[in-house]
Amino acid sequence: MRCRLSIVLSLQPASFAAMVYRGGLEEDLGRIKALGYDGVELAIRDPGLLDRGRVLSALEAAGLPVPAIGTGQAFGEEGLSFTDPDRNVRARAVARMHAHVPLAEKLGALLIVGLIRGKSAGAQDKSRAEELILEAMRDIALGHPAQKFAVEPINRYETEFINTVDAGLRFLDRLKLDNVGLLLDTFHMNIEEPSPTRSIAMAGERIFHFHIADSNRWHPDAGHIDFGAVIEALDRAGYRGWLSAEILPLPDADSAARNTIVHMRRFT
Repeated sequence: MRCRLSIVLSLQPASFAAMVYRGGLEEDLGRIKALGYDGVELAIRDPGLLDRGRVLSALEAAGLPVPAIGTGQAFGEEGLSFTDPDRNVRARAVARMHAHVPLAEKLGALLIVGLIRGKSAGAQDKSRAEELILEAMRDIALGHPAQKFAVEPINRYETEFINTVDAGLRFLDRLKLDNVGLLLDTFHMNIEEPSPTRSIAMAGERIFHFHIADSNRWHPDAGHIDFGAVIEALDRAGYRGWLSAEILPLPDADSAARNTIVHMRRFT
């Protein structure tokens, strides 16, 4: 199996730790290219604050395609979510997702729906909060039928919504939109899935994107996840997309990126 490898680069300041590169656009793209990555996943809090021309020029100069754009910083840095009790905050979260689409379309990138869906129902009933997520995703995905979106199951310690692959599939069954699939992440799967390989098989063609990180969120081969088995499962499931490293910059950024590609090239 030959999957293409990418790694996350944040284009704006963020408190989220699991990103190897952040802030140094041209320099970081040069490092990612030199290490042998096939592409770069971008993490963007607010596309309206970007120098879009500079970003596009830097990506073209580096020769790195963008498979996906992460949107979770809108929640992490600003508290925007689909489930906030304040309807104005919810509206801003939906508007932010709409605002990501022009750049995603330009780059041919899918948009990730992670923590922007919210962390907790708060004072609301959880079923009501889940309906708000459905309502938001219908608004966004129906508004851009040619744009792909990937909902990420995230472990229970980070959010109470859509923790497992099964929950993600049930959400997609309710949504009933072909341009929305799943993003699976080995770090979260290691916590939530009884068998990550069986969960990959269960998701099958509904896997739109895939994140790699070891059990401790370090680079692959720093924990106990069997990435050979993961890649075999993806191959059997017919997945031919990207493997994107969303990992801690440990022991340092360049070592984490280098160790990831050295280990994963054994399987891809």
